[in-house]
Amino acid sequence: EVHLVESGGGLVQPGMSLRLSCAASGFAFNSYYMYWVRQAPGKGLERVSHINPHGEITWYADFAKGRFTISRDNHKNTVALQLSSLKTDDTGMYYCAIDEAGTQRGQGTQVTVSS
Repeated sequence: EVHLVESGGGLVQPGMSLRLSCAASGFAFNSYYMYWVRQAPGKGLERVSHINPHGEITWYADFAKGRFTISRDNHKNTVALQLSSLKTDDTGMYYCAIDEAGTQRGQGTQVTVSS
């Protein structure tokens, strides 16, 4: 059974940084693309970034380019998302997922950016 647990969210001011982490179990982690998706209040799921199984190929949504960095550790079965220069629009629940649509995702970690 796929099990994903996100952590690292919090309340920060604009311009600050957060590091989100996702611990994965129950599947062959090093064979899967891993995704970060987010959901802002009142909106649908939005893809943020993904990384290929070996970590050489990454993709970012336009709003994430230059500010967010995805990485993974296949020895520890974890995937991380470094958030920098955060904006109020980045507020939302952040999930890691094993599918592009985000249907198989964890419980999420809340990121709130507010002054």
